[in-house]
Amino acid sequence: MQISNKCYYALRALFVLASDYPQSRPVKISTVASSQGIPKRFLEVILNELRQGGFVESRRGVDGGYFLARKPETITVGEVVRFVDGDIAPVSCVAENSKQAECELNFQCPFYEFWLQVRKVMDSVYDGTCMADIVERWSKRNEELNLNYEI
Repeated sequence: MQISNKCYYALRALFVLASDYPQSRPVKISTVASSQGIPKRFLEVILNELRQGGFVESRRGVDGGYFLARKPETITVGEVVRFVDGDIAPVSCVAENSKQAECELNFQCPFYEFWLQVRKVMDSVYDGTCMADIVERWSKRNEELNLNYEI
């Protein structure tokens, strides 16, 4: 399963908002777009959908912009991916969504159990990772890369 560019951009936008979460000021679309290399027009559409999904809130005006609607610890990568792209499944026969679950072999495939196991592992990783985890890992990685020049 490969996530769409739209989903990847949504995750990156949420990362910026999660990084700025302790602040009380909204983040402007132009700031998110330029820091993540996301086309501004496309980002407007994505953020509007994320607002409708309850992930972000917006404020209009000079000091307006977007901010997380919930704490970064409560927003999992899995719920964002499912909201934007739909079910997380390597093949359609193991999709959780019954409308997507189909099998030309009537679920008598020798690989069915294998694909089911893959989906469960994917779900575990996606659902076990929240936006706060991503921000923390990124911060630690950047700390390790920063050289300390003490004399």
